[in-house]
Amino acid sequence: MTFNNIQRGFTLIELLVVIAIIGILAGIVLVALGGARSKGSDAGIQGNLDAIRTQAEVYANDNLNNYGVQAITTAAFGNSCGSVGMWGNPTIAAATKTAASNASLAQLNGTPNSAAVCGSTNGAWFIAVPLKSDTANAWCTDSVGKVEKVLLTALSSAAQISALNYACP
Repeated sequence: MTFNNIQRGFTLIELLVVIAIIGILAGIVLVALGGARSKGSDAGIQGNLDAIRTQAEVYANDNLNNYGVQAITTAAFGNSCGSVGMWGNPTIAAATKTAASNASLAQLNGTPNSAAVCGSTNGAWFIAVPLKSDTANAWCTDSVGKVEKVLLTALSSAAQISALNYACP
């Protein structure tokens, strides 16, 4: 009777090759998830600004077609744009805070590391939030009905924003 001494199992080289392949695949998946996360943040910004647009009109209808005067101001990461007029409305303030939480930071209205810029007069308002996946642009909406992507350079200085007259560039 002859016994063959066959060893079963994997060699060290085979195990290292499998671990390397799994590592490469995991790296590819993580890079893809990072891009999806940024695009998800952009979608959140757009959704929140759309909610602000709707709520602003409700606020104006309840206040004799007046949005309230809030000087052009910037919001830090996760903060609202102010507490005067429509910006003091709890729904608008919450949507502004959430949009600013999803934003990338940029120089807005001459203030570095800002997450939103907004303002209102009795008859007009606007808000712009830098996009996460496209750091050269911001999503902007206003009382005139503009809802569009705008260049951040158009929102970087106080003089540029003042010339906009509470509207998206």
